[in-house]
Amino acid sequence: MPSVKDFFSLRNTVKNVSSNDRKQTLDYLEPIKAFARITYKSIYVIDYEQKGFEYVSENPLFLCGYTAQEVKEMGYAFYFKHVIPSDLDLLLKTNNIGFEFYEQIPVEERKDYTISYDFHLKNKNGNVILINQKLTPLFLNSEGKIWKALCIISLSNEQQAGNIRILKSGSSRFHQYDMKADCWRNVDEVSLSNREKEILLYSTSGHTINQIAEAIFVSVDTVKFHRRKIYDKLGVANIAEAISYATNNKLI
Repeated sequence: MPSVKDFFSLRNTVKNVSSNDRKQTLDYLEPIKAFARITYKSIYVIDYEQKGFEYVSENPLFLCGYTAQEVKEMGYAFYFKHVIPSDLDLLLKTNNIGFEFYEQIPVEERKDYTISYDFHLKNKNGNVILINQKLTPLFLNSEGKIWKALCIISLSNEQQAGNIRILKSGSSRFHQYDMKADCWRNVDEVSLSNREKEILLYSTSGHTINQIAEAIFVSVDTVKFHRRKIYDKLGVANIAEAISYATNNKLI
């Protein structure tokens, strides 16, 4: 059974934070708080020097019925209360392979990378939801270790936990972790045509198939054809899942 200390890998133990390092953080939480006010997603900041949470937003998705302050005070103990046991092992695995990966990246590029993965949260009433977490470095110390990281939580569009990916900003490829083979694989990102993006954007506004067909001057069957292609590309079963996937993965 993992413990809190297991989540703070020796690969990313942050002990040396210089005065110059600390100058980076002056008022840095203000734009994060502003972003939290205008998004439904939950946001929190991990401090690897203090081995806890520095900030937790009020957005309820991540809180499991607690206040933001209560979750902040619990820190990593929160996971042990509200992540299902099988997914705790998954989180520890993700933590270890993620830091191993970051060690191979040139220090000057480390802030360009984001790790994404899915796990189950159980709230106070026992209800379980699958969430997606994206974690990206905010600040590195002078040794190139991740000092503070920004985490963003949203509902997952996947069917099961895992789905560990590392993405580089501006790249058309990402790294997918193969749990069975215990290795990373390079994967091309899904690409949608302009017509498919157009149909998805109309769908996000609640337009029906008939309304979309009328708006873009095509037949209803053509809209249905493009929606089927979207579902196949994204590996989803319906338009709600397609919108969630496309939004979470910045395809629209």
